[in-house]
Amino acid sequence: MAEYFEFEGVELTKTGGLHGTREAVEAAHDILGDVSGLVFNHPDEKTLYIAGDTIWNEYVVASLAAHSPDVIVLNAGDAQVPGLGSIIMGCEDVKRVHDAAPAATIVASHMEAVNHCVLTRADLADFAAANAMAERLLIPADSEALSF
Repeated sequence: MAEYFEFEGVELTKTGGLHGTREAVEAAHDILGDVSGLVFNHPDEKTLYIAGDTIWNEYVVASLAAHSPDVIVLNAGDAQVPGLGSIIMGCEDVKRVHDAAPAATIVASHMEAVNHCVLTRADLADFAAANAMAERLLIPADSEALSF
């Protein structure tokens, strides 16, 4: 699935993802569609992986293994579609990424962003504290800027 582009010395790699389980995507492809992530790589900067609207799956595993990102941005609001389940990452998916990328800083976004996101920042922060993830998991507030 990977496609490579270069722009002003920055290598951009398109990565795969699944906007829900395979069954959900097959059942509602017209709603869920195809999704992708993006890796930004430059020799003078940290490697950034934006996973996109995906749940934990083999595409995410492959992206983590292939790119060893320093910073990972996850859409982690646990958005739900009735009858289809989660269409972006929730707590357990964030933990899987955390465990699979032990050197990376993870930024969780999309909590409280749209009406079908059921995971709040507070709930994810509580989960992170209970699962020894808080040191590497950032949960920015609205309008908060992060620098790496």
